[in-house]
Amino acid sequence: MSDSRMWRALALVSLLAVLPLSVGGCVDEEKVYGDDRPVVGDPEPAANGFLGYTQATAKLTICGNCHAVPQAQWVGTAHADAWESLQGSGHASSSCEGCHTVSELGNAATGESGWTATGDARYHDVQCESCHGAGQQHVSNPNATQPIASIAIFDESGGYLSCAECHNGTHHPFVEQWSLSAHANVGFQGSREGCADCHSAQGALAAWGVRADYAEKGGDPLPIVCAVCHDPHDATFAGQLRFPVQNASIEQNLCARCHNQRSVPDPQSSHGLEPHSPEALHLVGEAGWFPPGADFAPGTIVGTHGQLANERQCAACHVEPYTVTDAASGAFLFQAVGHTFRAIPCVDGSGIPDGSTGCPLTPEARNWQGCTNAGCHGTVESVNLLLAARLNQIAPRADELIALLEVVDPNLEEPGGEIDATNPSFTVAEGAFFNWSLANHGGSLTGATVHNFQVTQALLDASIRAVEDEYGL
Repeated sequence: MSDSRMWRALALVSLLAVLPLSVGGCVDEEKVYGDDRPVVGDPEPAANGFLGYTQATAKLTICGNCHAVPQAQWVGTAHADAWESLQGSGHASSSCEGCHTVSELGNAATGESGWTATGDARYHDVQCESCHGAGQQHVSNPNATQPIASIAIFDESGGYLSCAECHNGTHHPFVEQWSLSAHANVGFQGSREGCADCHSAQGALAAWGVRADYAEKGGDPLPIVCAVCHDPHDATFAGQLRFPVQNASIEQNLCARCHNQRSVPDPQSSHGLEPHSPEALHLVGEAGWFPPGADFAPGTIVGTHGQLANERQCAACHVEPYTVTDAASGAFLFQAVGHTFRAIPCVDGSGIPDGSTGCPLTPEARNWQGCTNAGCHGTVESVNLLLAARLNQIAPRADELIALLEVVDPNLEEPGGEIDATNPSFTVAEGAFFNWSLANHGGSLTGATVHNFQVTQALLDASIRAVEDEYGL
């Protein structure tokens, strides 16, 4: 059998093998393909082993003839329309084509491959092989080799890999902004149980039930890379996210699945008197120690940012794109895509996020469009004034509480006093210290003030009263 006939036979036999499972009966070839089906022949040698489409008009990849479920999911993604979206963008350029087709970008291929080598329409769109690599050897001998995608962002020399090879540059700088975020630096190297579930890509994917193979599976821990939050195959949720961000459910919201760890004191843990990623429950008023006699209960003081009116929840502030233009000429400079994940990021003199965290809370030093773009707050100045006013209300309460706690236990969290994480007996001072730490989570009062100003203030006030009553101060 010639190679050309082999490809045709493989496509037909594979499709006949999988389709009866879904239609529940025999399959007529003409009903599957139609009279004018454009089944491709052998790929050109210059394609470097990339196969591309079996039937371009139906978006049927050669891989999809056997891998029917991923094929069906992929058809609904933006990757499946990558070529058409480029051509209809109004600014199509040949320099963009390598990322809108099957090529050497996004996989381990070296040298021009697929579209960039042949210009053949069978390589239109970002198909399976764009990430998994050339499929010809696998099709020729399925048991010998299987092309596995990588999810790492950088190679050993710092060069871009996988998603990063295309999702970069001033117009879509996802990898550049991600590199400035905490997600890029949380690779987990320890052995503490449960930590890897949120502090490594492999741990998070396993915890979320992802069983697919990838090159780094079982290898050294990776940070929280693109494929942790984004599903390459499935567009069920916007942005191909693995879980929605428009969901107030702590269990289902993408961000909350990790930013919802130690939100209440844990007397049995050596770290249990300080919060750890409590943001999700803080938003809905359930984080913190609720002193006996407090006139409010968990969940009764929901922050304005945690209410259902804020449909995108965390992402509304923390993943807000905006365009940076030159102040003098108005010319385009940079398209921020929100992947530093900072609600009010520090910016350089041009307005581009620079990854720093200690800049002043001023309109000039930070970008505030995470607060104003969605129409929630009218102007940068009004947001700045509101934040300053609330910080001025919270700061004296936090200072008063820590001063009381230093009287009760001058060593604070060091072992040997009323505040001692190594002692499983829980004290009022320990609960109050947890609330002070919650207010200062992240190194300042800003985060707690923004996440839920009302419950932060209430917890500090109740803690002050509880410490005074318990210790006669």
